[in-house]
Formats: sequence, structure tokens, C-alpha cells
Amino acid sequence: MSITASPRPLDGITVVSLEHAIAAPFCTRQLADMGARVIKVERPGVGDFARGYDERVHGLASHFVWTNRSKESLTLDLKHDTATPVLERLLEQADVLVQNLAPGAAARLGLSFEALHERFPKLIVCDISGYGEGGPYQDKKAYDLLIQSEGGFLSVTGTPDDMAKAGCSIADISAGMYAYTHILNALLLRQSTGKGSRIDVSMLESLVEWMNYPLYYAFEGAEPPPRTGAAHATIYPYGPFDTGDGGTVMLGLQNEREWRVFCERVLLQAELADDERFASNSQRVHNRAALKSLILGVFAELDAEEVIRRLDDARIANAHVNDMHDVWRHPQLAARQRWTEIGSPRGPLPALLPPGASNAFQPRMDAVPDLGEHSAAILAELGYDDGDIEQFQQAGVI
Repeated sequence: MSITASPRPLDGITVVSLEHAIAAPFCTRQLADMGARVIKVERPGVGDFARGYDERVHGLASHFVWTNRSKESLTLDLKHDTATPVLERLLEQADVLVQNLAPGAAARLGLSFEALHERFPKLIVCDISGYGEGGPYQDKKAYDLLIQSEGGFLSVTGTPDDMAKAGCSIADISAGMYAYTHILNALLLRQSTGKGSRIDVSMLESLVEWMNYPLYYAFEGAEPPPRTGAAHATIYPYGPFDTGDGGTVMLGLQNEREWRVFCERVLLQAELADDERFASNSQRVHNRAALKSLILGVFAELDAEEVIRRLDDARIANAHVNDMHDVWRHPQLAARQRWTEIGSPRGPLPALLPPGASNAFQPRMDAVPDLGEHSAAILAELGYDDGDIEQFQQAGVI
């Protein structure tokens, strides 16, 4: 049997998602990658508001293309009374309900775990919100940048003069990843208990988990890590260094053996390895300005590729400083055949395969759905006839 015909881990699992923006859509897209059927419920006429973030991908929004492949789009006005029995029929066949509506919105729609569990005892309900249920921040609105701020990320990112947000939606992504892994856990648990469970994912807690190194570094009132731009705050040399041709090379040292090799084979100044100013990582961090000046003095006589050649020969970790155009044509991604093609309402598009290649199956890589593209087919599957569907359309239910 060929790998493409092999079963996927989540074949036969149906996910209903009341989702928008990034956190929940990123979670459910990964479930779809693994074979789950994901039915994305969207507001008629508007849909997931991430559809309107930009028009950079042949008229489609970059965020939406990234997080919504392999899904089916059902438009349904959840505030319309007629929508309730439609959703009930959907949930009867669903294994998982995911939602990241505004705080309290799902409960007001009768979609809390407590309201659903008696009728659908095997249903797993995953709620994703900014701050989680309970506590003084429960009802506070939360967006990615706001959570980066609340979670302390901005305090350690940027330069000494200016804080900087992450260039991608790191708080949303962290929450989406934890929601994804918890849903997998809940599916495994259901195999032994026969019952669904409730998952409460907080964006704040997800990001703060990723902040535990700076948290512990500032343990019991100690000085927090400073903002150091693209350089590492507490390891040196570790960061970007300019070269004589106007380029920049990123490099990192992790231990004293590497420091000695760096002095001998990259800087060609073996005596620096025994300089008391740089005798340990703590000393190098303390004297980073002096060390940076020495390194830049050597690199000023070299172009970026020569610096990288020396670093590679010395087996010192390094990297090019790539922009997005460089990443599109990255030779490693090409060599490992990590790009494939997916469909979309605007034609075929390139897409990166999910990280983590398996020898047992290929991930599902189907089209990005148009708004409401699958409404009629899903409703027919639920038992509604053409007349019912036409009435739904006329009433604005779909």
C-alpha cells in the first residue's frame, strides 16, 4: 500500500469549530492535517473575520490561507432560532467542538460543556480564550499583542530603548498548539473512559509557559533578562554580527569548548580564549561590549560567506539572516521536499507540509474553503432537503 493511501491518525474524527482569527483555526487545521473532518461554522455573508485581514495571496488573506486548509465551511447564523436544531444535528455526529468566540458567547448560545455533556456524553469540548474561565480577567477581551504584553513577552523582546512584539502571532500559536495537543489527549482518554471531557485553554497561560526561562531567571526578585535586540540576553556571543560586505551573520556559542575553538579557528586569536575578561559565559556577558568590538573588528575584514565558512569549519552554530523571500526559496526546505500545493477559491497555492514527517502516512493537504462552500452539502447530509435549504437561505440562516 502506498503511503498516500495509508490511514491517517484522525481519520473518522469529526470536529465542529466556532472559530475566528488564529488560535482555534490553527488548532483545528492541525487536526485536519492529521485526517479529521473539520466543519468550520461561519457567520453568513462575513465569515471568519480573518478572511478580511489582507488580500496578499491572490486576493485571499495570508492568515486565513495559513490556518484554514482542508476544512469545510458551513455558514450558519447562530443567533437565529432555526440554527439551533442544525447545530444540534451537527453535534450529534461530532467528536469535538472547538470554540474561541468572545468571552461568555458560547455559554449564552447553550454550548458550554455542562449544557452539552448530558445530551452528547462522548463530545469533547475545547474552549480557547484569552484568560480562561474564572479569575478577575475572565471576561476581558484578548488579542495576540495584548497577551504578549500581559504575559511579559514584550518586557524581554526588543532593544533597551524599545519593546517589540513577535513578528508572528505567538500567543495565538501557543494557545492553538496546547488546544491541539489537549484534544489529542482527550481523544485518547475517551478510548478508555468512553466519555468526552472539557478543555479550557488560556492564551495567557500558554504564553507564560513559554516564558518560564525568563521567569526563573528573575526568580525571587532577581533582575529580569534585559532587552537585547536579536542578541541573547544571557549567553554571549550569541546573536547577529555585521560583516565587511554589509551582510549579517547569526552565530551562537553554548560552552567553553566552543569558545576556545571560536577564538582559535574563527577569530584566529587563540590567546583570547584565556583572557580573564572572557573566561566564562557570565564574564563574556558582563564584558559583551568589549568582546563585540573584537569580533566585529575581525569580521570587518571578511564577507558574510567567508565568516559562515569559518564557523562551519569550526562546527560553530550559525545561520543566515533571511527575509521572507529567502525562506520561500530556502535550499533545505526544497531538498527535503517540504513544499506541496493546495487548492483555494483563487486557484492552486504553495503550502508547507506540517512539521514532523511520518513514514506511516501523508498529512491531509486539501483546499482552503470559500465562505459557505459546503453549506448545502453538509445540510443535505444532515437530512435537510432542497426546499429546507432554500428556506434557510431566504431567512438568512445560511
